[in-house]
Amino acid sequence: MKQGFRKIVAAGFLTIALTAAGCSSTPSSQGGENGLDKELNVFNWSEYLPDSVIKKFEERYGVKVNYSTFSSNEEMLAKVSAGGGIYDLTVASDYFIQPMANQGLIEPLDLNNIPNFKNLEPDLVNKEHDPGNKYSVPYMGNTVSLAYNPDNIKTSITSFADLWKPELKSQIVMVDDQRFILGMVLKTLGYSGNDTDPAHLEEAKQKMLQLMPNIKAFDSDSPKTLMINGEVNVALVWGPEIALAQREKPQITTVLPKEGLMITFDNFVIPAGAKHKKTAEAFINFLLEPEISAEIAKDFPYINPNTEARKLIDKETLENIAIYPPPEEMKRVESLKDIGDSVKLYDRIWSEVKSSQ
Repeated sequence: MKQGFRKIVAAGFLTIALTAAGCSSTPSSQGGENGLDKELNVFNWSEYLPDSVIKKFEERYGVKVNYSTFSSNEEMLAKVSAGGGIYDLTVASDYFIQPMANQGLIEPLDLNNIPNFKNLEPDLVNKEHDPGNKYSVPYMGNTVSLAYNPDNIKTSITSFADLWKPELKSQIVMVDDQRFILGMVLKTLGYSGNDTDPAHLEEAKQKMLQLMPNIKAFDSDSPKTLMINGEVNVALVWGPEIALAQREKPQITTVLPKEGLMITFDNFVIPAGAKHKKTAEAFINFLLEPEISAEIAKDFPYINPNTEARKLIDKETLENIAIYPPPEEMKRVESLKDIGDSVKLYDRIWSEVKSSQ
């Protein structure tokens, strides 16, 4: 469902949103003794928050968390755009925040209800996409990293350009993310990963079509599974998925590509019309507690922006370059940015490329 930032007709998605798993808001949900509501409707990326953490919040505050998931920013946007206050809290990548705010799809936060905001890395707050963190609080970040299994792949892989080698036919799994993957192709061609020149994007389309025979699958939910099972031997996927695969197969090797990585941070935002806003802010605050944030990082080891939590994260995770690129590499990373109406062109190209598979 690649809708980008276009205005989505609410009627078309209202039925989908109303039937989202576990989401409800009835008069009986209001008024807990601690000032919080009795329920909270959370919409998050799949494999991004441990059940144990949700249960701890429920037990401490007496709040029932109705938790449902999505697989792409576009899917999240479509359901949030349907309105109706179905979700109280969701997660959006940084380059989605200003467009969502401009369309009135998210509400300003009350940071007074999120005192653990102070635990966040100073360099990761008050960013260009949301000055003053009016609408968002950083959750976790990641790069789409490159890795391969040298036991089964004998050709050298040092760059994105190597993915086009014919000996890698049906050997690659990639995240199902048009911005990261088309950005990778653009960087291979020597352009910015945020390029919006139609001629450059057409060039990227043709280049991507040449790569399709090498791609076994697009998978944003659990791409590590294909690596662990040996169904593929090369991955261009979320860095933490590589790290998790390495727990099962330590021989899997991370590559810092010559072209440089791209990075994004995911952030908590409150959809417009949320019926349990204060409870959503309490949930954000809870997840920013150092011990809770470190527990999340143990199960889902993405880039953790919590200064205090990092003190509790094991050294092996912090030194894994699939998760935390080294300082010299971070100087070269390119952040994904809002590309405005050009997202329509990205949508079309992505659709045409994937339909060729």
